Amino acid sequence: MPYFKKLLDLLKTEREEDLKSYIKQKETLSVAERRANGLTWYPIAIRGSEMSRGDYLTVEVERTTHQDLPHQLRFGMPAVLFSNHNPKNDRVEGVIAYQGGSRLKITLRTDELPDWARDGKLGIDVLFDDHSYDEMQGAVKRAANLNEQGDDHDLIKVLTGAGTPYFADDIFHYPIPKLNEVQQLAVNHIVAAQHLAIVHGPPGTGKTTTLVQAIKALIKQYGKQILVVAPSNTAVDLLSEKLADEGMNVLRIGNPARVSEKLFSLTLDSKMAVHNSIKEVKDLKKQAAEYKNMAHKYKRNFGRAEKEQRKALFDEAHKIMKSVANTEQYIVEDLIDKAQVITATLVGASHYTIKDRKFDTVVIDEAGQALEPACWIPILKAKKVILAGDHCQLSPTIKSNEAAKAGLSITLLEKCVALHPGAVVLLEEQYRMNAQIMGYSSDVFYSRKLKAHESVANHLLFPEDTALNFVDTAGCGFEEQTEGTSTYNTEEAAFLLKHLAQLVLQVNSSYNIQNFPTIALISPYKQQIHVIKDLLLNHPILMPYLEKISVNTIDSFQGQERDIVYIGMTRSNADGVIGFLSDIRRMNVAMTRARKKLVVIGDSATLSRLPFYADFITYAEKIDAYKSAWEFADLD
Repeated sequence: MPYFKKLLDLLKTEREEDLKSYIKQKETLSVAERRANGLTWYPIAIRGSEMSRGDYLTVEVERTTHQDLPHQLRFGMPAVLFSNHNPKNDRVEGVIAYQGGSRLKITLRTDELPDWARDGKLGIDVLFDDHSYDEMQGAVKRAANLNEQGDDHDLIKVLTGAGTPYFADDIFHYPIPKLNEVQQLAVNHIVAAQHLAIVHGPPGTGKTTTLVQAIKALIKQYGKQILVVAPSNTAVDLLSEKLADEGMNVLRIGNPARVSEKLFSLTLDSKMAVHNSIKEVKDLKKQAAEYKNMAHKYKRNFGRAEKEQRKALFDEAHKIMKSVANTEQYIVEDLIDKAQVITATLVGASHYTIKDRKFDTVVIDEAGQALEPACWIPILKAKKVILAGDHCQLSPTIKSNEAAKAGLSITLLEKCVALHPGAVVLLEEQYRMNAQIMGYSSDVFYSRKLKAHESVANHLLFPEDTALNFVDTAGCGFEEQTEGTSTYNTEEAAFLLKHLAQLVLQVNSSYNIQNFPTIALISPYKQQIHVIKDLLLNHPILMPYLEKISVNTIDSFQGQERDIVYIGMTRSNADGVIGFLSDIRRMNVAMTRARKKLVVIGDSATLSRLPFYADFITYAEKIDAYKSAWEFADLD
């Protein structure tokens, strides 16, 4: 099957599964249940409104309760403002124009708030995200058409395996003192690439630092604007901030996940607010609002003359808003033209402000977590592409098992690493982990090429400590339980906290509470996380250290690190069933978060059914890091 035809079929399967799951939740769940699942903000209060582009109304709202609940309401997502008095009829659709903390702005497809919006009991539901799927589908179709047209689309040929990437050998290389030898090689490689360069960055190897220096070198060498994208807002934010720190003029399209003052200053909204033409826009908007207010003073029962006057006032307001749109368009284009680097998410690369813009170079970070169809949105704007990431860590989230198995889970990064090994630079030196923590990951995932920098190779919590422990709970009777679709293991959780408490007492003499080591307690299972959190809250020894302890699933720790990491494997059963513990890339993420101490607690009898865990236990035995839970039988 032709390359892009297959990709379109996989995307269609994924879209149908995603929509089916959304409809099921929407139709069967109450407002409270939708809120718990992150689909709804309810109740909300309206905090303000203003007219915006296209003569629509932008309304700012705040959720007044349940502010700590995680949610899926993001910038650019379609959403609906509804009244819970009559949720089927009292609703207006729109698009989320900003989201930060407990506030968001929604641009509604109307020019005034409906009457029911003044009666309270309001909420916002996220709608199914057709837009993202449409953009991905459109990009893949355009790539297919360009590919069929023939010779002048070398980049598409290279990325699909029909062409070979070329590197120029007459490029000046900028020596960068802060980089190590391999990082410098990666920068040189990126600058010399004519179509494709790949930076494979295992945990702790300074991928972001390398990428930032490479982007700086590209701008020095070619002086052309660069588009930098990533699958998540968080990854885009990190790069935006680091690029700005290096003195580059960065424009962040979309709105940041982390609403820091520094990041906000890089956004289009912030830069527009200080542009020298913005006063004109504000004055015009004020004028338009005054005309609308005058028009609204006419009541419903009025004569022909009043009707005409009302229409004339509305027409004048609309005319003024057209001038507003033109002036705003000029400001946007001026800001975009002046930016050296534009940053956005993959789908954000289709934003109206840069929709038809072309770039010499597009950089895709965290490409190991990027769905391939989404990558084609920015790729079609580029002459050359830089892929950076690690396909040995978390892969993209895919709703359809059928699509995943048929190939949607294989990323463009993974394909290109296999197709063009000469285009890849593996960053080999890591600056995070003690060499013993790193060792097993290096053996299994990185062909034993990973090295620990001397500053971290032997670092420990205290001199007599060991960096790695596998604590075997086999034979302890710590049997797993299930609740719904999630698994938990109360006795293992209690043991984990006892073990941590003993470690904390040992560490105590070397640190005070201010510089105390940071701790992550990780489990692959959400239900086990709830169990650990509940037990932790009442733990007499650990309570003073709660600020230093993070408890969460593996996925939430991607890209992070802690001094001490505990992984509770949770699974323990007579049948040796390990469920999604068999996703060894996810386990690679968990095992490489630790800087000075990694403790893995699990049942060897269950885990050893998979060679990955059997070999890990052998590795632990070899370096004298294996312990039996029976050795801690009197732990209190």
